[in-house]
Amino acid sequence: MNPTRRTVLLAATAAALLPALPAKAATATATALQPYATYWYPDSLPSGSPGAGITWRSLKPWRAADDADLAFNAASVPLAARFTPTPANPTARAGQARIQSLVSFGPTAGNPSQGSATSDYYAFGHWAYVDELVFWGGSSGEGLILAPNAPIVDAAHRHGVPVLGTIFLPPVAYGGLLRWTRDLVQKDAAGRYPLADRLVAVATAYGFDGWFVNAETGGGDPALGADMLGFVRELTSLSRARGQRVTWYDSMTVNGTVSWQGALNSRNQAFFEAADDMFVDFRWTAGALASSGTLAQQLGRSRYALWAGVDVEAGGWNTSENWDAIVPRDKPHVTSIGLYRPEWTRNHLPSDQRSPQDFHAADDRFWTGASLDPSQPDDTDAWRAPAVSVADRSTVTALPFASVFNTGHGLRWYEEGAVTSETAWNHLGLQDRLPSRRWVARTEGARPTVSFDFADAWRGGSSVLVAGAPDAPVTVDLYTVRLPISGDTVVELTHRTDEGEVGVELAVATAEPAAPGATPPYTYLPVTGGDGWRTSTVRLTGLSGAVHALGVRLTGTGPVKWRLGGLAVYDTRRTPCPPSGLRVTAASGGDLRLAWNPAPGAVRHYTLHRLLPDGTRRFLGGTCQRAWFVAGLRPEQGERQARLELRAVGEQYTSSDPVTVTHAW
Repeated sequence: MNPTRRTVLLAATAAALLPALPAKAATATATALQPYATYWYPDSLPSGSPGAGITWRSLKPWRAADDADLAFNAASVPLAARFTPTPANPTARAGQARIQSLVSFGPTAGNPSQGSATSDYYAFGHWAYVDELVFWGGSSGEGLILAPNAPIVDAAHRHGVPVLGTIFLPPVAYGGLLRWTRDLVQKDAAGRYPLADRLVAVATAYGFDGWFVNAETGGGDPALGADMLGFVRELTSLSRARGQRVTWYDSMTVNGTVSWQGALNSRNQAFFEAADDMFVDFRWTAGALASSGTLAQQLGRSRYALWAGVDVEAGGWNTSENWDAIVPRDKPHVTSIGLYRPEWTRNHLPSDQRSPQDFHAADDRFWTGASLDPSQPDDTDAWRAPAVSVADRSTVTALPFASVFNTGHGLRWYEEGAVTSETAWNHLGLQDRLPSRRWVARTEGARPTVSFDFADAWRGGSSVLVAGAPDAPVTVDLYTVRLPISGDTVVELTHRTDEGEVGVELAVATAEPAAPGATPPYTYLPVTGGDGWRTSTVRLTGLSGAVHALGVRLTGTGPVKWRLGGLAVYDTRRTPCPPSGLRVTAASGGDLRLAWNPAPGAVRHYTLHRLLPDGTRRFLGGTCQRAWFVAGLRPEQGERQARLELRAVGEQYTSSDPVTVTHAW
């Protein structure tokens, strides 16, 4: 890979050029209570001292039982199964090209384990188009092996997307040392690769899905190439036994040298065969991709196990690419797509224009295209957005199902329409399963604007806002689903009209559209209105089988603003049992580490509130884990101790009774 692409990997390279220290942890500062996403070197560490906020660790001696931050970093949401509905447009295909996304969500060091107090975050939500997410990063001065933090894994798994950690052996130009490569592929007395076993143990303990192996340190020889091949084979074998996977990056060749091929050929074929798939470097050509796909098939593998690299770090949707070489419109796709650094949709925004609203507008443009409607692609758009070529997927297959359209970040926190925290926040683990086709709005008249809005919400930090001056009914597609219908099945909509008069109907389809891009065969059921937030319950009277699609039809004239705060489908209302054993495990002033025992039965997440002396409750945070870090609490209203309440929240957003703990000042 061309080193100029490595803007995320430049930190502290000089320290990595010095002789090694023994393989023990080193840190620049005393251990703090704030947990962070974890990163390691394979074995030996740089010499000298790490920079501020950086901890040097060796993976070789790691054991789950000794990992003090594991409770904060281990994902809890299992990988959901997906299905592919009838595509949203005629050019989107199922069973052909897939999308891998390589994303740097934060720095290698100092990336908080469980979100933070800012809404300025890459709160990705177009999971329906992605087949594999790589937690990208690493640098020679911080660490080379990165485990993804739990909120990202939980959000991805909820949408059926596996997440890979990264093994990055950097180019010499960026401080890479060949001894780190040799550390990674070292053998024990039995000829096994101990770090392969350790990597699989990390992924198992942390709850993610495997590893992206990127060996770019030059200077190797055939012996090192053979050791790397043996390591990848063992890593893949051990990974598959635990339901994990391995992606190889087109960098090191079988003779141990680093030479990016931009193709599958005899110089990297053995690594492709040893792994589950391969990221093809950006220097590919149309001919190279065509021959690579053919070779993959000759090897008994799918051509779509090759991710053709598309570098969008600098240009986003302005990137010029030969799309017909990967996903031609008029014949089968050639390979899959590997998107490098699509968080450009956040990073390119000026610092004073990074509101959640600004970010989602840019992210919709990137993933959906210039039309901002995946059912109507803009054929004149030079950027071939993923929605144009790749069919979306869904995981909504069981009752109960509910969404409050929480995108995983917000300007404040809402509960039943009331603000319970004025603090901005991000935590992807709290993200809902979001509408995948953003935004299909079907009308014969003027099309309104449909977007996530952060100025008000029913729960969480966001709602769906439909705004405009419609002169004909508008149907907004919300979810493609496979939900069974019984005599007790109901749909709840929590909604509010902010401006004008709007008639609302629930749109329910019990079959697929007649063709890709066609309107689902909706039945329209009336929804009661009223002032303020209102929860309307609609029985699916006369319908049977299974729900295939859900939407809303709005009828209004003149300027209107209508807000959707929640949607739920269920046949019985369930309330979770409370957790137990809430306790403070460590404290430093107003910084607390909390832990608890899980609630029995199904739980979506947990919420933590502070109960103030005047009886008000303030939201402190939410998590899918069974541990939480609270920062900066101070005495308020003359209290002698802080009183904290923890609740389990179910899939229908019903909450358990609280359990409490106090912290004396």
